[in-house]
This record gives sequence, C-alpha cells and structure tokens, in this order.
Amino acid sequence: MITITSSQNPLIKEIRSLKNRKYREEKKLFFVEGARLVEEALKEDAPVVRIFVSQQQLASKNGYAARLLSGINSRGYETIILPEKLFKEISDTESPQGFMAVIRTRFYNLEEILDKGDLFIILDSLQDPGNMGTIIRTADAAGFTGVIVSKGSVDVYNPKVLRSTMGAIFRIPVCFSESIIQAVDFLSSKGIRICAAHLKGTENYFDVDMMGGTAIIIGNEANGISDEVASRAHALVKIPMVGKAESLNASVAAGLLMYEAVRQRHAAGKR
Repeated sequence: MITITSSQNPLIKEIRSLKNRKYREEKKLFFVEGARLVEEALKEDAPVVRIFVSQQQLASKNGYAARLLSGINSRGYETIILPEKLFKEISDTESPQGFMAVIRTRFYNLEEILDKGDLFIILDSLQDPGNMGTIIRTADAAGFTGVIVSKGSVDVYNPKVLRSTMGAIFRIPVCFSESIIQAVDFLSSKGIRICAAHLKGTENYFDVDMMGGTAIIIGNEANGISDEVASRAHALVKIPMVGKAESLNASVAAGLLMYEAVRQRHAAGKR
C-alpha cells in the first residue's frame, strides 16, 4: 500500500479524467465506487488496475470493510490510501464510501456473445444512465446472453450507469456496435428473431414466440426506434396500455419483454 496526499499526483489526475467519456474511451479505463461495486469487481475477476481506499476505511472497525480490505490485500492489487478530504474530491458521489477501483474496459464482439447463448437486448440510442444501468441489471437477472449498445447511446461506463447496474456490468457481456443496422442484420443471418418494442406494434408482447433465439430492441426514450431499424424487425410488439398512460419507461418496457422470454422458456421447461 502507498499513500498519496497531493491532488496533483498523476493517479489522482487520472481518476478525475475518467469522469469524462472521451478519456474513458481513450485510456480504456473506468472506475467504480463503493464497497459493494468494488466487491463485485473482485468477485467476478474484473481486470482491476488499482484500488483506492480512504484512510477512514483503512482504520475502520467495520467488519465488512475489514473483510473487503483483506480480499484486496490477498489478491495483491496496487492499493492507494487517500486522506478523506482527497477521496471526497475525486469521488463522483455525495457520500463516498471510501472504496474505489480503476478497471480496464471490455467490449465483446457479436461473434463472441453468440457463442454464449441466444437471448439479446439491443439498445438503440438509449440516453438515460438510469435506464441503461437498470436494463443491464435486468438482463443479467433474466439470464440474457448479452447487451448490444448502439452508437449514440449513453456510455455504459458512465458512473451513474455503473451504479445502476449494481455489479451486473461485470457479469453480462456488453457489445458496442458502430452500426445498429449491421448488428441486427448479423443476428438475423444467424437465425435470431428480432422483436422491436414499438408504439405502432401490431402484436402484444405476450403473443410473440420467444422460444427460439431472440433479440429485443428498445429505442430512444424520446424518439423510439429508428424507422430503418424497425423495418428490419421480424415483429413490432406492443405493451397494452389499459390505463391512460401512453407509454412506459424504457427500462420497465425492457424488463417486461425480457421476462416474457424467461416465462415462455420456463413454461416449456427449456431453462
């Protein structure tokens, strides 16, 4: 363990830079905060570069913090101790928990995730960090194979997205696609049925067969799915609006559709 007290230290400057998407992509690094997220990173053997711990946590009598520190030490990670004031300066949260990990980014390609299964969620220009993180978390919970994120979507390594995933970012493969059209065409060519959530959908989501390979598309919060993407879907599905609301939050809609696939497969004894 080493101690850093200067805000001008290069490693402190690096953390500050990683709050910016441009630098996350340039350096291929991101950071997570909080004991639980750091613990999840360790549990899933994420490519951790270094870990920052506040002096307060280092001296804490808290049993959970002590166990986490023991796990960090046993793995031999580069561990940096920071004064509480400096830790708060670099933190992205209002009430820092005293643990932070810098981790290398990892994006899968379509061929890699196709080898893992046949259930996918495609996010077409999704903008809200909370929606993105919640959908990744739900996809993990529902046992989906992977999440495909289009160009123009919020960065999956945005700190707010990461907090919303609750650690799922370390468990489910995420694939970034420069062209959502090419991604949809590739999946279709491999026998994956494309189901797009759409306000003009002609089939209720629970009437659509998701027993075979399926990719569910969720569109931009304000504009939905682009016409070009919608034209490639095998099914435009709708969620019945029985009340007066015209639509649902993107993450709620995604959850309903993903768990419909789970329901159908469980009912058939497929998984």
